[in-house]
Amino acid sequence: MTNRLSAVFLDLSTLDRDDLDLSPLGAASSRFERFATTAAEQLLEHLGEHQVAITNKVVIDDAAMQACPQLKLILIAATGTNNVDLDAARRRGITVCNCQAYGTSAVAQHTLMLMLVLVTRFESYRQAVRDGAWQRSSQFCLLDYPIGELAGRTLGILGYGELGQAVARRAEAFDMRVIVGALPGRERAGRPSLDALLPQIDFLSLHCPLTETTRGLIGARQMALMKPGSFLINAARGGLVDEAALLESLRRGHLAGAASDVLSEEPPRNGNPLLDADVPNLIVTPHSAWGSREARQAIVAQLAENLEGFARAAPCRVVS
Repeated sequence: MTNRLSAVFLDLSTLDRDDLDLSPLGAASSRFERFATTAAEQLLEHLGEHQVAITNKVVIDDAAMQACPQLKLILIAATGTNNVDLDAARRRGITVCNCQAYGTSAVAQHTLMLMLVLVTRFESYRQAVRDGAWQRSSQFCLLDYPIGELAGRTLGILGYGELGQAVARRAEAFDMRVIVGALPGRERAGRPSLDALLPQIDFLSLHCPLTETTRGLIGARQMALMKPGSFLINAARGGLVDEAALLESLRRGHLAGAASDVLSEEPPRNGNPLLDADVPNLIVTPHSAWGSREARQAIVAQLAENLEGFARAAPCRVVS
């Protein structure tokens, strides 16, 4: 027998686009309430008397925990834990669980998609057709932009957890050579340092967390070490890359292209240098790599598992 608890999802709109089956959460709780969004001033009202809080981006700090002594469990509908005060939860005996590895396939395929779009100059050719350039061509095809292949090129990966490994497998299926580099402070045998890695590779793909050690990991000096004509892919965190330096490298033509699913501020309400329309061969996607319906449904399943496990006194994916 499990002791089902009352649960509230504070910001369901960050996960569900009216295409998910939420019944596992309803089945795992004695009462399940949901809010599309929760502003800071609404937090205590929405938490109410619920024993379980589910959050993606809503901040739950020590003050909120103090004001809700009935709170026993916080479920994070993501991997990152920065929106929950873990130390405060630990002091107050509140268990915190996250979700893990739910978007591996989605992010890996997005990464390869970005690589393919860049190397084939897909966006340039699509725009050329829209502008009528093919229609005006004197021959059957249009070859105005240099088209490359992934086969035979070398991919460097920084961050070789589940995501990095998934990208490596897919890259190898395209006949790429893969080299895994060592993150600063995490050197190990068989993995070249960042400075040794960069001159060897045609693509650099980032899959590491944003920490004080990795913030600004790829700046002007590191880009200068990369081969002329190489590519940078960032589907990890915006703060890993010096965005102004990336802009300059692309405009000078040292890097042949770059793609980023993340920016240093999200959403970029205050603008961002990488959103300038005239940046050559740059692709920016809106932190959407993880968001397949399958990945989001997997989050629902993991949240329900975390809730059921806690109710059975066997919690899983515990981070605090």
